[in-house]
Amino acid sequence: MKRRSFPGGTHPPQHKSATADTPSEICPLPPELVIPLAQHVGAPAVACVNAGQRVGRGQVVGKPNGFVSVPVHASTSGLVVAVESRPHPCGAELPAVILQPDGDDVWAEEYLTQSFHVLTTETMLERIREAGVVGMGGAAFPTHVKLDPPHGKTIDTAIVNAVECEPWVTADRRVLLEQRDKVLTGLEVLQKISGARQMWIGLEDNQTDVAALLAPHCKQRGVGIAIMPAKYPQGAERQIIYAITGRRVPTRGLPMDVGVLVQNVGTVAALTDAVTRARPLIERMVTISGPDVARPRNLRVRIGTPVAHLLKHCGLREEAAKVLLGGPMMGTAQHTLAVPVLRGTSGVLAFRRQDITAPAVGSCLRCGRCVAACPMHLLPTFIADYARRDALDLAERFAARNCIECGSCSFVCPAGIPLVQSIRYAKGAILARRRST
Repeated sequence: MKRRSFPGGTHPPQHKSATADTPSEICPLPPELVIPLAQHVGAPAVACVNAGQRVGRGQVVGKPNGFVSVPVHASTSGLVVAVESRPHPCGAELPAVILQPDGDDVWAEEYLTQSFHVLTTETMLERIREAGVVGMGGAAFPTHVKLDPPHGKTIDTAIVNAVECEPWVTADRRVLLEQRDKVLTGLEVLQKISGARQMWIGLEDNQTDVAALLAPHCKQRGVGIAIMPAKYPQGAERQIIYAITGRRVPTRGLPMDVGVLVQNVGTVAALTDAVTRARPLIERMVTISGPDVARPRNLRVRIGTPVAHLLKHCGLREEAAKVLLGGPMMGTAQHTLAVPVLRGTSGVLAFRRQDITAPAVGSCLRCGRCVAACPMHLLPTFIADYARRDALDLAERFAARNCIECGSCSFVCPAGIPLVQSIRYAKGAILARRRST
């Protein structure tokens, strides 16, 4: 069914045709896997293996360190050659388990299939935690925490987010097409745990073919398909919730405050493996694309695979001038190709020098385009100006912390002002000041 969209947003070129309709492939194992202990929101895992130790596929190599934390696992069988700091996609060097695959790819233990219908909610939540399932849309928030809201918070609506509004990236589309049964089973798991009476799969209107394939299966399960106008950032939690339910998440609130739970489609598929087979999250679908990629495609990639290995497998037309993890609107540029794929890595995009436009920054024209595009109803040009002047009180008064850093304001600015970068700085400075007082 057609649903309304949200106020604001923009329409960047999609660039999805190169990978959208090509079946995914399995990425060969690299000579070395770098498995960071920090792959999720919350406390990083703590290494529980040592150099020289042999591990099996799926074996825990990092134990959780608190409730908002999850374990990390060996992505294949092999030899632990080191536990040391390595380059991380966040830009720093962080502790990681370095694993040399042995080529056997043997599971550490047998995992028997079991129906989720016979399991209690507590057992399912524990299996999800033990499997290390996190939000795979990029946020990487531990899923067992999200599925276990505090007392008094009732979930009546659950949304499977398959919008994928970032340009170039088509990993979620391939998951829906190739792992449909896993997604549908995971959706039932999600409903049983959350107790939601209404279930939705959110898609944009450039995915009507996927909606048609899902429609009969969703009808049998009483699941609605919400088809929304293709617009960025339609996949953001607050925006998809408003588009489907008409509810507005409070400024300082969470989706659970309006009775809604949102999960990425890849996460929902991972729930099936975690609950029905007790298998950990050790691989994910990743889009390898961009103007510099010779053979763009979606790959099923083991967690810890270096980006250099992916780009070598897909081929580069020339030496990449810029490589992003994620999409071009909210993705992060990398300073080295030694960084590994994490559980939240949806895409690897490579660009040539001629693809990168850096317009000269001009003065604000007071055109109001950034205001019209902002999905959070902010005044980006004012906040950015206060940020540049370190007027943090004024930036906070104009709700800088409400910015979701989608980049819509910078994208539409005719003066080329890096608005989102300035607002990001203001947010960080405001939080740092709060912590110090």
